[in-house]
Amino acid sequence: MRLRHAALAAFGAFTLLLTVPASASAATGEFQYTVTGLDGSPLRVILDDPASGECITLPEVADPDASSPAHSPRNRTTSTATVFAEPDCEGDVYFVLRPLAGYGSARLQLRSVVFG
Repeated sequence: MRLRHAALAAFGAFTLLLTVPASASAATGEFQYTVTGLDGSPLRVILDDPASGECITLPEVADPDASSPAHSPRNRTTSTATVFAEPDCEGDVYFVLRPLAGYGSARLQLRSVVFG
């Protein structure tokens, strides 16, 4: 009898784990942007499943004195991407890219992004 109750309790706990929603700590998908390489050619960079709710300064363009901003962002994540022209998500909101299909042209320059 105890074995049956233990098995039933374990099955119930497993079923509960399956029904609890996944954590919202990451935007699922890819965020793409273009930077200028050392030789002057464009390089496509991808952030996979970026963290939500925290500012991400794009490492390739973090120093405004040493690099041109990134451009041509593509938001292929499940979250809204808010991009900023300055590092550390400082300054005014530069542009908001909708989930899964948001994009910007080469004129949309950015140095940081936050998902939410």
